[in-house]
Amino acid sequence: MPLLLMVGLLVVMYLVVIRPQSRKRKEMASMQQNVDVGSQVLTIGGLYGTVVGSDDESVTLEVAPGVTNRYARGAIGRVVPDATPEPGTDPAELPPTKD
Repeated sequence: MPLLLMVGLLVVMYLVVIRPQSRKRKEMASMQQNVDVGSQVLTIGGLYGTVVGSDDESVTLEVAPGVTNRYARGAIGRVVPDATPEPGTDPAELPPTKD
């Protein structure tokens, strides 16, 4: 009986903790590898920028007009959706952003 309880606990730990973390890690790595020039990103340090160049290991972000910084791909926390409304669009009609 104690052996069955240990096996059950390990299965629950795998399903609740290990598997979701592994999936999240794979999604993050895929996002970091597939970031394109022109994408707006947020680094893990909290810096917003637009990707202006990239190579296998790093990306170059434009953080202000004429100011660029080079970061490792692993420093990209997420891709930020473009929230600038089109001309003539009422901001009250825009769908809410998800954070």
